[in-house]
Amino acid sequence: MITQNKDNFCVILAGGKGRRLWPCSRNEKPKQFIDFFSTGKTLLQQTFDRMRKLIPIENIYVSTNHVYAHFVEEQLVLLPRENILSEPIFRNTAPSVAWAAHRIYYKNCNARIAVVPSDMAVLNEETFIDNLEKGMSLVSERDAFLVLGITPTRPEPGYGYIQYDDKTTTDTVFRVKSFTEKPERTFAEMFIKSGEFLWNSGLFLANVKYLHHSLKQILPVVLMDISDDDHEWTLEEELVCVKNNFPSYPNMSIDMAILEMSNNVYVMRCNFGWADLGMWHSIYDSMRKSDGDNVSIGGNTIMDNSHGNIIKLPDDHIGIINGLEDFIVAENGNVLLICKREDSSALVRKFVNDVQLKYGEKYV
Repeated sequence: MITQNKDNFCVILAGGKGRRLWPCSRNEKPKQFIDFFSTGKTLLQQTFDRMRKLIPIENIYVSTNHVYAHFVEEQLVLLPRENILSEPIFRNTAPSVAWAAHRIYYKNCNARIAVVPSDMAVLNEETFIDNLEKGMSLVSERDAFLVLGITPTRPEPGYGYIQYDDKTTTDTVFRVKSFTEKPERTFAEMFIKSGEFLWNSGLFLANVKYLHHSLKQILPVVLMDISDDDHEWTLEEELVCVKNNFPSYPNMSIDMAILEMSNNVYVMRCNFGWADLGMWHSIYDSMRKSDGDNVSIGGNTIMDNSHGNIIKLPDDHIGIINGLEDFIVAENGNVLLICKREDSSALVRKFVNDVQLKYGEKYV
């Protein structure tokens, strides 16, 4: 039976621009705020619903940029407004977690925190919740970071790879030996063959004391003004301090801060049916295929002599595809993308930059 422990907290990271899923994910409305699969719920809403099964709603925080805060308010009506951490400037995820850890530490110094991406697919939620409960219990008992790792199924260059040590604390928890972010395909193939690596799911657990202390050592202590235990700072004072000092944070990911700059890191081997929904080709790999190994999302498509494609159309569109193999066809608003599917993230990033320079922001 799932219990909602008052010491369980969650930080959902929802501030990214999601450009690897362009043109369906755009600057004005990134993928986490879109009902990408026409299910009736956005990726953020799905993540929120999944986490509230284990964590009290008042203990769930969403980190986003101030230009996207209104999407969070509109889509998560049950979330307390003060739990939306609206950042004044775009930074990477390490500063986001540092602010959240600071807020939670002064609310509950016994908290254990799950840091969760907002664009993660989970196929087996029962197993996911079980893994999360075990992980929360582990970090409550020791000062360490715990990463949820996934057994690789293919040499995917777009993911992070965690090498784990043979020495274990349980059958599924290992000390992290090394971390490689987005290796070239040849190295990814070597990692798979070695049997010593797991994919980084991007989901981290830690107790708040250890997380708060560690990030203060790694990042500039820009929240020092509101870290005085002798003064009870108001929410308004905290927000003013964040607005004035948040730009001083470096553009650092939480993956780098934890996996590359910390020593006491463990990984739990999990099998809850994980997929990163941040890249076109990873969405293709994670979804059920129709005849011809095609994946069609939204709209209506007629596939003729076509194989291995992923098609994403607006719901009211019809697409007729003939003689196409291993391509992405994605249309949204004023942009149509047609490109090869394999290792799409670098290619899409190049197209976004080219379009931005040649045609301007309204197409990005």
